[in-house]
Amino acid sequence: MTPTWWTPSEAAAPREVTALAEQVERDGGQTLAIYREPVGDRWQIFCLLPIDKVDATPYQRDLSPAHVKRLVEVVRKVDRFVDPIVAVSPEPGVYWTPNGNHRRTVLQKLKAKYVPAILVPEPEVAYLILALNTEKAHNLKEKSLEVIRMYRRLAEESPRQTEEDFAFQFEAPHFITLGLLYEENKRFAGGAFGPILRRVDKFLKPTLAKALPERQERAGLVRQADEALAAVVAKLKKRGINHPYVKNYVLARTTPLSRARKTLPSFEQTFQKLKDNLEGFDASKVRYDEVQRSAIMAAAVAE
Repeated sequence: MTPTWWTPSEAAAPREVTALAEQVERDGGQTLAIYREPVGDRWQIFCLLPIDKVDATPYQRDLSPAHVKRLVEVVRKVDRFVDPIVAVSPEPGVYWTPNGNHRRTVLQKLKAKYVPAILVPEPEVAYLILALNTEKAHNLKEKSLEVIRMYRRLAEESPRQTEEDFAFQFEAPHFITLGLLYEENKRFAGGAFGPILRRVDKFLKPTLAKALPERQERAGLVRQADEALAAVVAKLKKRGINHPYVKNYVLARTTPLSRARKTLPSFEQTFQKLKDNLEGFDASKVRYDEVQRSAIMAAAVAE
């Protein structure tokens, strides 16, 4: 098979790359170019893939119907598709995109037969490309669910490796713990617990498969603290204090972590103490104006 164009050196592409290009043709797609990308000088394939053979990686975030609708409107307005997806092929006849699920869905809705793609020969690169996904900004729930799905997949594919081996892909250890909590409860108050988790949640040393039960134990400790927090919030609501920032306010006043403290307690000690503090919190002393003022101050700091 003769590729459309080569690098300036006209060096022959490795056999595994040309074999992948031939696979694309056998699968009903079209290979448009075999080339070296300009940063790492690695081989890639620019191609048209049959859209019915392309799916999202099984560990990424869920689709946003609102984002898909907006993209459909824009593509129709422009009357052309100019943003190729990235894809890998874990096996013949199967193509996964780690960064283009919304665009792939848009083309499906517009009855397109093919999706333009940059096909990367190394399937494992998909885990790295997820960190570059800027098609639609992640919120905390989306990111955490994406990380725990990736974690489970990697635990099967790389059973001897650890969380630290995939620190780049996971980005931060608390995303793993929050992912377990969001799997159980999509409405979990991850944003409220995030500041505490970021300080005490660390990557675990055992292999992924062995670390998962400890992760589940950590999620259980956070869940217990959340249940104690919910009880406090219920008392405040009975008193007419119903403000979006109320959970953050209560946690800020019950956290066992002080800003001046240089040596942090362990994860387990932190959340056990937090639970105890929440259970002993006097909701009768809270005033609505205090919660409101704290929310305004927090918003000013965030700007």
